Amino acid sequence: MAHATADLIARYYAAFNRADWESMLACLSDDVRHEINQGGIENGKPAFREFLAAMQHSYQERLSDVVILADENRASAEYVVHGTYLQTAPGLPAATRQTYVLPGGAFFSTRDGLINRICNYYNLQDWLAQIAR
Repeated sequence: MAHATADLIARYYAAFNRADWESMLACLSDDVRHEINQGGIENGKPAFREFLAAMQHSYQERLSDVVILADENRASAEYVVHGTYLQTAPGLPAATRQTYVLPGGAFFSTRDGLINRICNYYNLQDWLAQIAR
């Protein structure tokens, strides 16, 4: 079962790197709980779809060095985000196509072969310092 969970998370991140939002969404349960880094909690695929649209509008990102640890119902991932800040996001500094490289991580729970909880972490202060340069 740990292998199936790791494969699910790997598919999720491969879809992210292709900007294939529908394939990402296909990895999620309908009632997915999304815990946003230093933000709120959103529930359900429709909310996650809106989150992806907002991210796509403001950022272009790809992940490298993805390492996944998993058991049958939980997983964690560590990665490096390589991004460009495209459009100013609400409440954040102005975007001028700044680039950044930022370590991050996530925790997942799964149920019935789908991700039902995603909790992302990265250092917001590091990101702010990088885009201020």
